[in-house]
Amino acid sequence: MEIGSEGKRSHKGRGKQFSNPEEIDRQMKAQREKEENEGAERGSSSESEEESSSDDEPKKKGIEGLIEIENPNRVSQKSKKVVEIDVNAPKELSRREREEIEKQKAKERYMKLHLEGKTDQARADLARLAIIKKQREDAARKRDELRKEAEEAKSKR
Repeated sequence: MEIGSEGKRSHKGRGKQFSNPEEIDRQMKAQREKEENEGAERGSSSESEEESSSDDEPKKKGIEGLIEIENPNRVSQKSKKVVEIDVNAPKELSRREREEIEKQKAKERYMKLHLEGKTDQARADLARLAIIKKQREDAARKRDELRKEAEEAKSKR
């Protein structure tokens, strides 16, 4: 025996016990009878249970029934009936959800103003585009003048 085992022995090396078929049949019959008896008792006593369980409080375990405890952090889960649930009632959003929705609305408002050209960034973009357009027009005009001069130079030769 090991020093720290305190009388517990392992079952290694012992012979295996097999139950014979008669024993298995006897156990199964006993279990079926027990289930049938419980089912019959439940059927007859279900009416009395419904009357006694009219209180919505669950059965208290251990010493809860003896001591009244008021825990402000404990939230009891009360199941609501389908009739009591109001689907159309506004759902309270969490802080994160509210902030996310506000952020999304602000972004949409900004994009609307940006497309109308009322934001500073939109004005800067439009000014930059106007400058680029003017530069391209000047470059195109210079190319036309150079091409005309080149054609005139060719025609003079």
